[in-house]
Amino acid sequence: MFVNGEVQGVFFRSRIRQEAETRNVKGWVRNLPDGRVEAVFEGEETAVKALIEFCKRGPPRARITNVDLSWEDYGNEFSNFEIRYG
Repeated sequence: MFVNGEVQGVFFRSRIRQEAETRNVKGWVRNLPDGRVEAVFEGEETAVKALIEFCKRGPPRARITNVDLSWEDYGNEFSNFEIRYG
């Protein structure tokens, strides 16, 4: 998932992590140099879809202009949800 808009400097990544942990969704989120946020989610379909809906709104100070999604087969690849840096 790639999220465009005012998504950096508004606690977007930390809120995604909180929401993911609440829903038992695994994966990661990171800021990209071009101002977007990239995220990978893995878990129960309903929980992942709920997290995607949260990302379309974002935290209060975020302004989302576009969300690009790509679905892949479940790989059971992650053991937690983390914020990635760099």
